[in-house]
Amino acid sequence: MRVFVTGGTGLIGSAVVAELLGSGHTVLALARSDASALAAEAAGAEPLRGALADLDVLRAGAAQADGVIHLAFANDFSSPEALAKAVAEESAAIAALGEELVGSDRPFVTASGTPHVPGRASTEADPLMTEGPVGGRGRAVTAALGLASRGVRSAAVRLPRTVHNEGAGGFAGLLTNIARSTGISGYAGDGTQRWPAVHALDTAALFRLALERAPAGSAWHAVADEGDRVRDIAAVIGRRLDLPVESVSSETYGPLGPIFATDQPSSSTHTRQELGWEPKHPSLLEDLENIQP
Repeated sequence: MRVFVTGGTGLIGSAVVAELLGSGHTVLALARSDASALAAEAAGAEPLRGALADLDVLRAGAAQADGVIHLAFANDFSSPEALAKAVAEESAAIAALGEELVGSDRPFVTASGTPHVPGRASTEADPLMTEGPVGGRGRAVTAALGLASRGVRSAAVRLPRTVHNEGAGGFAGLLTNIARSTGISGYAGDGTQRWPAVHALDTAALFRLALERAPAGSAWHAVADEGDRVRDIAAVIGRRLDLPVESVSSETYGPLGPIFATDQPSSSTHTRQELGWEPKHPSLLEDLENIQP
């Protein structure tokens, strides 16, 4: 299968591209810079120059592919306005890619987050969050899944709060970066809130399975660790960086503060049973031991 991938040179995307190529697929990768194009070529993919905001380029990429995996996101959490801009940009991109695939029965796999359900671990049957700082992402992916009725084999791989590799990535990676800059390995509240996690290489395997086998309109959870306490995550970061571990104001985390303070464990039982997905790589707490002082 020839697969058009956005975000193919990021932490998750590079793992997805390698997984696809290793399974006999070919990859056309969106590349927003010369460096990204060179990275895509080095990985064995064909680069397509353009940014996520270049909707005509996205349509052209989807038109010449047998399937699409969308992973690109601006990841600008510096302010509410910057985050809103990133969400709006991605929403337009998802809509453009989806419309290009209407009536083709080709697969369209998008990334979203696992939902928050008070009092229990979320499951694949729970709806995405459509309100709050990143609610727009939930609305865009829900609309993409709705394209199942218009001849698109759309599926969503829901990512946990941390997708990690070699100690980097996800919300735990943000905690590490903030710890380096502030001198404190912090956590919001009492730190008992739980975050789910998964290794990037395990995530890549699930994206491939969804591309190859997922029914139209389906959602899947890329969750290996159902929920680590944020205080435990901060403790490993603090030990690796030789920094104190303390509760800090949720305002430390900017527009993500409310999310960082929320207990949000998640299950992947259905995904494992239906797609035969089984995580094999290190857990988050194990992988954080790779953080270098």
